[in-house]
Parts: sequence; structure tokens; C-alpha cells
Amino acid sequence: MATMLDRRTLLAGAGATLAAPALARLAAPVSFVDYPFQLGVAAGDPDSRGFVIWTRLAPRPLEPDRGLGARPALVRYEVAEEPSFARLVAEGETIAWPELGHSVHVTLDTLRPDRVYHYRFVAGGERSVAGRARTLPLPSAEVASVRLGVAGCQDYQSGLYTAFRHLAAEDCHAIFHYGDYIYEYGPRAAVFSWGLGQMVPTVRRHIGPEIFSLDDYRRRYSEIRLDLDLQEAHRSAAWLASYDDHEVVNNWAGEVAPGDVPPELFRLRRAAAMQAWYEFMPVRADALPRDGLSGPWRQYRFGRLVDARLLNTRAFRSAQPCGGRFGSLCPEIRDPKAEMLGRAQEDWLVRGFGDARWNALLQQVMMMNLERARAPEPRGVNVDSWAGYLAPRDRLLSRLDRVPNLVVLTGDEHQHWAGEVRRSNARPDSPAQAIEFVTTSISSGSDGPGTRADHAAILARNPGLAYIRDERGYSVMTITPDSWTAEFKVVDTVRSPGGRLSTHARFRVPAGAARLERA
Repeated sequence: MATMLDRRTLLAGAGATLAAPALARLAAPVSFVDYPFQLGVAAGDPDSRGFVIWTRLAPRPLEPDRGLGARPALVRYEVAEEPSFARLVAEGETIAWPELGHSVHVTLDTLRPDRVYHYRFVAGGERSVAGRARTLPLPSAEVASVRLGVAGCQDYQSGLYTAFRHLAAEDCHAIFHYGDYIYEYGPRAAVFSWGLGQMVPTVRRHIGPEIFSLDDYRRRYSEIRLDLDLQEAHRSAAWLASYDDHEVVNNWAGEVAPGDVPPELFRLRRAAAMQAWYEFMPVRADALPRDGLSGPWRQYRFGRLVDARLLNTRAFRSAQPCGGRFGSLCPEIRDPKAEMLGRAQEDWLVRGFGDARWNALLQQVMMMNLERARAPEPRGVNVDSWAGYLAPRDRLLSRLDRVPNLVVLTGDEHQHWAGEVRRSNARPDSPAQAIEFVTTSISSGSDGPGTRADHAAILARNPGLAYIRDERGYSVMTITPDSWTAEFKVVDTVRSPGGRLSTHARFRVPAGAARLERA
């Protein structure tokens, strides 16, 4: 049990649990002007011994001091195997620090493997709702099945979070969030729908203009987290949380922001965004930003069945090629000095794969090298994806050449996609190296038409591509020793409450063959 008393050490740990006398000296029980747990609870970053549990004290969530001022506050946490909480298996007290916006991250590390637990918080005589999360199996365990949810791209203004309410009912072992949890834009009357080719009215509005400061980012996250459908998804399972670009600003890459913003100024904005992301995500203490950047990559072992690697494709990449123009083509996409993961992350990734039946890359941007030209360009790619970074892409695939049963899970595209991954110089009829499942957006893009006008041409130009669908939703992966099955879920509307859920497509990958089969 940690016994450090100075605030700098506590902030460095960000999740340490203190002895009772130390807690009493540093913070006292408080009373609140309103219910303090309005932003809900969450869990994340599971392993075989536990996971992180999260909440944030916010009796007035949209005010800069959250209605709490600058005082630390005591928070109690309780963990049980039964939803009744009749017998606690873990409990304690921690401090909600004003330096971290009164967020709480508690790392549980005394739980049993492959078990469902329930958790809740108490502060100032008030009790939070209960959340549910599952520990991972031991790395050596034989596991019969894993069920993994995938979601992201949740522009608040474009639509309701109906899909999250449905995802909460899927009984997933964990949920991978691929990023774009918030969007940085100010309030908008309309957004462009790529599927419909026109502007459509927004469904709801952001509070305040485009965000730049720490207070701005905190307010935006608080606005989003007040959504009850999102809170239900957080309560339902442990999240494997990552970020993409909109958590800072659209299309940022490393230390480069769009436009002519000097890097030293962009780093200030990025630092504010990174702190807010940490404050609101159920992530471990090593995700606390250092030098203005939160960049840990993760490994999640579901026994001997799945070795899942959560990657960071945004913080360590070089600047976008071709001036960032989607659907263009330029010599820069083959720049041998370009980076996507950075060498340290890439080396960690390729060294670690071992004895798991399935190996998975959980990341943010599409890995398939697809022909995506837009008029008047005769040829082109999505330069924000791995297709704009062919040298590091081909190098990574070469280094992963002997990794069997490789599946890539991706977001960003606001559509469902399924297809095969090959090196850029490989013949289209050569064996695929991996299968990629790209999951559509929760709300970004608003309601889609299902089939876009350009889908047939994209499928025809890319023989390794099997499926595209433009609707909002999420996906669920069911993994067994014999197969990996992806279910592409869609809701019929995010523009009004009550959107109905359906499974539009189901694909199966047999173990031992990087091949897509309709299931």
C-alpha cells in the first residue's frame, strides 16, 4: 500500500491508494451542492489481476471547478463479485485531486483471473451507480471464447449515441475504443454527410467554440460524458481506450498540426488535450502525460487464445504526405524516412508475439492499401491511413511475416469495411498476410445511405476488399480456437431516439488461413 504524502509523488502515481492517516491529513469528506457522480463510472485496461476503475466528482459538471473549488476530496471505492455488494473483495479510499479535475483512477491488482466484478464509489454521503468489468484470464489459460466489442468516432453533434446503448447489452469481455471520443469543433448548424454528398442539420450542439485550453477540453468531455447511452456502455465492460486525432485536432501527426501552427504552440494545445484525455479515460497511471504527451501502448492477453496489441498510430508518426489531401497520390507516400508507430513501439510490437492462437492489432487508421481516388485525381489513397506511409507499413508487415492468424481492428473511416492486408508490392492473388475489420462510427457522419455511389467502383478497383457499409453502429468480434467471427452491427437512425439495431453482415476467418468467409 502506498504511503507517499507529497502531492508531486501522488500525481506521478495518479492511482495510488494511501493509508488512512495520510488520507485524513490530505483531504476530508465533503458535502456537495448536487449529485457528484453525474458523469458515471468506468473501468479499463484489464489484466489477470484486475483493472482500473474510474469516476470523476462533478456536482456541476460544466463549470470549470465542477462545483468543488480547489480542494481535494476523499472517495471510497467498493468491489464485489455479486451485484448486491453483500461481500466486498476489495475496498479502500483515495483522493480526487483538483489538479486532475477531481477524477479518480484506482488500479485494482488483487482480483482473480477471468472473473466478473462489480464496482462503485462513495463520496460525501452519495453513492455512484455500479459498473461491471471482467479480469483477463491468466496468459497460460486455455480459453474457449472471447467476445470483444469495437466502437469509436462519436461526433456529438452528428447524432445520438443509440449504438452505445445497444453495445452495452452485448455482454462483451471488453470493448476496444479506437478513438475520436470527442470532436474539437465549435457548435455547428450542419455537418457534411459523405454518404449523402450534402450538408445535413446537426442533431445537437456543442457548448462553446472550438476547444484549445484545458478547461475547454474538460468541458467538452463533460458534455459528452453526460450522455446516458455512453455511460451505459462504460458501465457494461472494461474498455481498451485509445485516442486518434479529434481528441486534439483533426489530422494532427506527431508534433505537426494542420495549417501553419508552429510546433511549439501546437505542443501547448496537445498537452491540454492529453491531460483531459487521461482525466476522463479509465487507463493506468503510466498514461498520465509526460512532457505533454500520453503515449503508452498496451498488450492484452486473453489466455492462449488472443494476444491483442493496442497501438498508438498518432503520437509518433511523421507529417501527413501530399499536403494531407485525401484521395491524392504523391512520391511522399513512399518516403523511407516516414514513421507511423515510431521505432520503439514497432520494435516492442514485433518482438512480443508468441504462443497465442490469434494475434490482433488494435489501432486507429486503416492498414489496407486501397485505391481511393477522388475526381479529378486518376489515382489516390487516404493519406491519413497506413496507405500514406507505405515504407513503415511494408517494413512492419515484413517483420510480422511469421506471425500467424493476424487480425487488424481499425476505425476512423465512418464505415464498415472488411478485407485482406498485403504488402504494397504483393500480387492481388497472393496469400493475404492479415485480415482487417474496420468498424463504422457511433454517430460521426450522421445517418448513412448504406450503399454509397462510389462503393461499386472501390470494390472493383480493390480485389482484396470484400465489404463496405455506410451506416452508424459498432462491431462485435467472437474469437474461438477455430475461427474469428466479425458481426457488423448497424442502427437505422441516430437522428432521433429509438434507432433499431440489426446485424448487416457477418464474416468468419478460419484459423490457419487469412481468408474471409461469409458467415
